[in-house]
Amino acid sequence: MVGASPNPARASNFVATYLVSSSDYDLYFVNPNAEEILGRPVYKTLADLPVVPDLVDVFRRPQDLPAVLDDVLALGEGVSTFWLQFGLFDPAVARRAQARGLEVVMDRCLKVEHARFHGGLHLAGFDTGVISSRRRRP
Repeated sequence: MVGASPNPARASNFVATYLVSSSDYDLYFVNPNAEEILGRPVYKTLADLPVVPDLVDVFRRPQDLPAVLDDVLALGEGVSTFWLQFGLFDPAVARRAQARGLEVVMDRCLKVEHARFHGGLHLAGFDTGVISSRRRRP
């Protein structure tokens, strides 16, 4: 997770908390300004990770996406998916990633998609963000 934050008020921290508690995935956090998130070590760069991740989930500013993709591509083979969280959409970056063989997901939340496919509304005690169409009547 590139751009993970130790600040519980940040979306990346909420998604990280959900994924740590409700998935069997190995999660690695990348943030040059943090030492630890949710009791796990944080790596300064993708190149510092002890493994090559198969999916890179990005929480960065839109203008940072080309550089993040450069870092992903520098890892070589192994990364299969470049995932851009809500609000991140860059067709040029997507085309470049796809040309290098990566699957690209843009403007989607990994937490929401995971919950949608693995447990419905309250997996691991988290609200998935699904809004009921039922109205409560007084």
